[in-house]
Amino acid sequence: MGVVAVPDSRLDVLSEMYHPEKYTPTSIEFVDIAGLVRGAYRGEGLGNKFLSHIREVDAIVHVVRCFEDENIVHVDGSVDPVRDMETINIELIFADMDTMDKRIEKAEKNSKSGDKKLLAEVEFLKRIKSHLESGKPVRSMELTDDEREYVDGLFLLTSKPVIYVANISEDDIGRDLPQVDALYRAAAAEQAGALTICAKVEEEISELSPEEKQDFLREMGIGESGLDKLIKECYSLLGLISFLTAGPKEVRAWTIVKGTKAPQAAGKIHTDFEKGFIR
Repeated sequence: MGVVAVPDSRLDVLSEMYHPEKYTPTSIEFVDIAGLVRGAYRGEGLGNKFLSHIREVDAIVHVVRCFEDENIVHVDGSVDPVRDMETINIELIFADMDTMDKRIEKAEKNSKSGDKKLLAEVEFLKRIKSHLESGKPVRSMELTDDEREYVDGLFLLTSKPVIYVANISEDDIGRDLPQVDALYRAAAAEQAGALTICAKVEEEISELSPEEKQDFLREMGIGESGLDKLIKECYSLLGLISFLTAGPKEVRAWTIVKGTKAPQAAGKIHTDFEKGFIR
């Protein structure tokens, strides 16, 4: 598990203005989960453990290999990012279908009374299962706000927002790669985000001081590190934004859900601020 600060250049500006005793960016928690193999939904490999961990997260970052290296063996014997995407998705879809079978069975028992609301619930659950059976994740379904709220309560794996990360080699930075293009197209088709990083370069960057990091990024012709891009993308994917407070004691970023009104945002600092909010 890793906790990372969300990069926000506005905080740096405020810090220059106030020279605070404390500088507190907001953060995101990442959980690194072992890769998935075919048959995971039946418990193959670390399947059951993987699926139980993934149920607890708010969004999924799926790192997909897009580079050749004879020294690093691929479990399927070749590098094919779209196939690897599909392997994971099929496992998650099968796991969700198992969940739906149990929910439908329970809902059908409850609906024997003939209650229209319960019958409608059964129909909706069957619609979700049918969508899964067509090989599509639940997040790609067209849903009303009420249906979306109901689906959120089912805690389905394929309803979680996803970002696919194309992991490329150092030699491929700045080049057009057919495998990466194919990954981006497949991600767009299932309404998921996608971005490209080179994990090897990110590892090198992580060992540099802030000054060395900036020099390195300039030399590479990169505006910001892949990790910073990924953090921002995840923050946005979760529907989160920051608001800032500043003073000599502390410059701080606070996390709120996009669309939160100012009084409720103030309540994140202290409930009294929401109760006595003026403007």
